[in-house]
Amino acid sequence: MNKTELIDHIAKSADISKAASMRALDAVIGAVKTTLKKNGSVTLVGFGTFSAGKRAARTGRNPRTGEAIKIKAAKVPKFKPGKALKDALN
Repeated sequence: MNKTELIDHIAKSADISKAASMRALDAVIGAVKTTLKKNGSVTLVGFGTFSAGKRAARTGRNPRTGEAIKIKAAKVPKFKPGKALKDALN
């Protein structure tokens, strides 16, 4: 499912317009991004938790030349599924 299909599904399920469902989805995604940028976490009970993790700097290899390169540290998004989501899949 892509973003357009998700917007269509939200619009049908909530009986709202596609424009309203697009604004709602964009607002949720924006809130998650803003919170993760501030090193916070977003917990949706039954669905899961979005959090920001840290990846340490490390040394890698250029696959073309085999030369060692430095890869800088970075923040990475993480998602831990909730019990209800796990149970829904099994």
